[in-house]
Amino acid sequence: MVVPQLSDCHILVIGDLFLDEYLIGRATRLSREAPIPVLDFVEQRQLPGGGANPSVNVVALGAQVTQVGVIGNDDAGQVLMGLLLNRGIGADGIVVDPDRPTTTKTRLVAKGSLRFPQQVARIDKVDRQPLSQGIEAHIVARIAELAERANAILISDYGSGLVTPGVVAAVRRARNPERIICVDTQGRLGHFAGFDLAKCNHVEAQGYMERAFRRSLPLESERDFEEAMTRLQSELNLGALLISRGPEGLSVHSGAGYVHLPAANVSEVYDVTGAGDTVVAVASLALAAGQTPNTAAALANLAAGLVVRKLGVAAPSPSELAWAIDNW
Repeated sequence: MVVPQLSDCHILVIGDLFLDEYLIGRATRLSREAPIPVLDFVEQRQLPGGGANPSVNVVALGAQVTQVGVIGNDDAGQVLMGLLLNRGIGADGIVVDPDRPTTTKTRLVAKGSLRFPQQVARIDKVDRQPLSQGIEAHIVARIAELAERANAILISDYGSGLVTPGVVAAVRRARNPERIICVDTQGRLGHFAGFDLAKCNHVEAQGYMERAFRRSLPLESERDFEEAMTRLQSELNLGALLISRGPEGLSVHSGAGYVHLPAANVSEVYDVTGAGDTVVAVASLALAAGQTPNTAAALANLAAGLVVRKLGVAAPSPSELAWAIDNW
């Protein structure tokens, strides 16, 4: 059984840390001031987001995880730190930067007659400037120290300043035959040549190819995906390349060639927020547990099918993943 093997791993996750905040209200009427709904407050939810979401997924499957990232010296940072610790996520790699705010994404969510609430608006508080030299040095030192007890290192690049060339170089130095390095690239594939696993979505992959190869390369047919992924995996010297394709599922290319996996669940999709984080977290965890890239991709595809059935960022449990293996 594959699922129990996942709990034997320890993953070091490096990512841009967000506090996801949900302000949920019931839509009762339209405002007289503007054509917008008025929400009567119901509840507030706060969850780890961004580069912390892969950590939530890893620990939900019973594995150990240590988080590396940056928070601000503010109330949001303290809340986020508490949320991580409450979930059993190691916070030894988190550095406080007094000169930047904790990234906070506040979603206004309306309850109504539909089964699931709907987002009305989102307000982001974020500083996307690269890390200062001093903070970057602290992060690099934490990576070198904490990697020693990890089976895999996963970078979750949300483009908010953490993943500098110096941080990527530190991850490469920490790689060895017993420790793989993985990344959710957000389309910056060229920065992560030589990684054991790289993941992006189909829009990001097409955009990267158009920039790198200086011509339009649409990804439409299966042949398009196979040719593009064969070229990308070879030229970037990747152990495996995953491209998530939304309702069309997931494609993987590795030394074993190209495989397309149709979406495991297309009938109960309520919220796709964070599904990409689930894909890269589960695939990285499976590779660290000794599974092949194809098996890792299949598990990731099933896990994504589970989390899109839930509101907000979510993570599958071992029992849910085992159920998906048996039923999907």
